[in-house]
Amino acid sequence: MRGQYFLRSSKLAAELVRAARIQPNDLVLDLGAGTGVLTAALAHCGVRVVAVEIDRELASRLRRRLPDIEVQVADALQVPLPREPFKVVANLPFDGATAILRRLLDPRVPLISGDVIVQWELACKRSAVWPSTQLGSYCGAWFELSVVRRLPRSVFAPQPTVDAGVLRIVRRAHPLVPVPERRAYQAFLARGYRDGPRVSVPRHRLKRLAAELGFDRHARARDLDARQWARLYRRGPIGRPAA
Repeated sequence: MRGQYFLRSSKLAAELVRAARIQPNDLVLDLGAGTGVLTAALAHCGVRVVAVEIDRELASRLRRRLPDIEVQVADALQVPLPREPFKVVANLPFDGATAILRRLLDPRVPLISGDVIVQWELACKRSAVWPSTQLGSYCGAWFELSVVRRLPRSVFAPQPTVDAGVLRIVRRAHPLVPVPERRAYQAFLARGYRDGPRVSVPRHRLKRLAAELGFDRHARARDLDARQWARLYRRGPIGRPAA
């Protein structure tokens, strides 16, 4: 996959892995493992690691260097994800990061947490409270996203033209919307972002709900955060239809 920029420092990789709070019995995926700098740091933690790398030569080098690690020659956009709970610590290929994130943030996927390196602009967009996006409000029903670190372009080889950030993903202990209602909620958000929050609830209830949920009754869709959209869904006239 194009857009791969490898971390230059094993010490930095170890620091990033420590910050991800990996536990000894965790199953951890390194998507786009590349030269294996993060993979090796994960291996030193004694966790179960699955390194996914599309380049056969890089994958062969990983197998020789880390014989105890499972290495899969596969595209991160197509590799089957685990059915058991897992974590991700990865330096995602910049060109495919958005699509990979969409896969990981599917609420049916048993992702517990992730620390992923992506372009700085993408990290900020995905974690922004305001202005919100339809995708962010959807994923926010099941996951909390935050930027925990900026990485200057100088720490990568080859050096990209932009800086990067570590985007942290944490599954909510208590989801804002039940997973079986994901399709109904997605349709609710599509309508709300197209026509505005005022179409989501009867006009006579909007003023009260706006005050209760903490937004202006004349607000645009992007002015509401994930929690407010989820509560509108639960309180609005669409109700809770089956998925």
